[in-house]
Amino acid sequence: MKYYGMTEPGKHLGVAGLGGLGHVAIKFGKAFGLKVTVISSSPNKEAEAIHVLGADSFLLSSDPEKMKAATGTIDYIIDTISAVHSLVSLLGLLKLTGKLVTVGLPSKPLELPIFPLVAGRKLIGGSKSGGLKETQEMLDFCGKHNITANIELIKMDEINTAIERLSKADVKYRFVIDVANSLSSSNM
Repeated sequence: MKYYGMTEPGKHLGVAGLGGLGHVAIKFGKAFGLKVTVISSSPNKEAEAIHVLGADSFLLSSDPEKMKAATGTIDYIIDTISAVHSLVSLLGLLKLTGKLVTVGLPSKPLELPIFPLVAGRKLIGGSKSGGLKETQEMLDFCGKHNITANIELIKMDEINTAIERLSKADVKYRFVIDVANSLSSSNM
């Protein structure tokens, strides 16, 4: 977000996808003073996005009327979706000179529509983890703003169940394996 200038208080951030990356993007957006809208195809994620994670609003991407009403209203979008999806609708939500940064990794290439980019002077970028300096800055920022990932702590013998749940998108929002307690209990 910092690299792409997505930190200006008062601007509007869209977070496409509410999962392991999306839920943290909401927290970063709010800490930067941004208005945050979660964009999701799952209507059952609205209450969680707003009441638990602190998003300002929720946009159901499968509702054409609501998507049309939101056209040109968002300054930045972080696309965390790892499934193959259309970028056309996300680009339509961006204001003139808006930025779409993708961090999700779909298994197949996404189609990139050029006309909305040219007509709206919009930018598309990507990002992965930064180097040591950026990582330390991020950790310091997280400490200052009490940003943590929401996790489910599992034991080693629950890994197969966790993998099954991952395939069903049934995790809030990251699994963490408790190796220390799993090892000590198996040695007893």
